Amino acid sequence: MNLVVEDRPLPADCETMADVRKGVDALDRTLVLLLAERQRYMDAAARIKTDRATVLDTARIEDVVTKVKANARAAGLSEGIAEPVWRLLIDRCIAYEFGVWDQLRGVRND
Repeated sequence: MNLVVEDRPLPADCETMADVRKGVDALDRTLVLLLAERQRYMDAAARIKTDRATVLDTARIEDVVTKVKANARAAGLSEGIAEPVWRLLIDRCIAYEFGVWDQLRGVRND
């Protein structure tokens, strides 16, 4: 995937709420593309992992969150936004991966 962020005003150049909304909407469309790509990595993980118990890896979760917080600080993103957003993202990705893992192996969860 070649990711191109649409033309949008920079935050410092916004003069109206329409400018702000145009920028936010463009970024949201880009974030959806990135999240879809992240989801495809969860598909790959579910395909690769042979043991369902390895889908939930708490050490990896904390490693990801630590890296995200460091990247957030470097980028000027509030850790108060970054950490809870990523923890929810990770939680939902794990639930998704469990579902894909089960589906690939014909496991029923009735």
